[in-house]
Amino acid sequence: MSATLLIVHHTPSPGTRELLEAVLKGAHDPDISGVEVRSVSALHATVSDMLNADGYIFGTPANFGYMSGALKHFFDTVYYPSIDDVAGRPFGAWVHGNQDTVGAVKSIEKITTGLALSLVAKPLEFYGTPDSSMREQCYELGATLAVTISE
Repeated sequence: MSATLLIVHHTPSPGTRELLEAVLKGAHDPDISGVEVRSVSALHATVSDMLNADGYIFGTPANFGYMSGALKHFFDTVYYPSIDDVAGRPFGAWVHGNQDTVGAVKSIEKITTGLALSLVAKPLEFYGTPDSSMREQCYELGATLAVTISE
């Protein structure tokens, strides 16, 4: 039986999509086994997706200093139906913005604290056009979460 890593994202721009692709490559690292990776758009992710996953990665642009409305909608949808069942599960996150990502990261941290999820990698905060360093950090985020739940 394999563990499931759920990647919930809102990736409307080429930059956020590029970072998602790097996260996915890391989660699918050939040295990691026993993990099914599910990538689901924030507007399509469900309570069932949340409950059936063993770990999570959340990705969003920073919109006016906050997470995207799509990711907020996901959290609003799953929060109460899953609050008693997901405590202690590991998560990580990345936020991409043109200016301010602080508010977006804080909002994700507040919600994940309420869900009692366990942060296993510091949230990644990126500005501007993705470069090789950003892609590498996203690769590591994907691999870290996959390895965490494969054990």
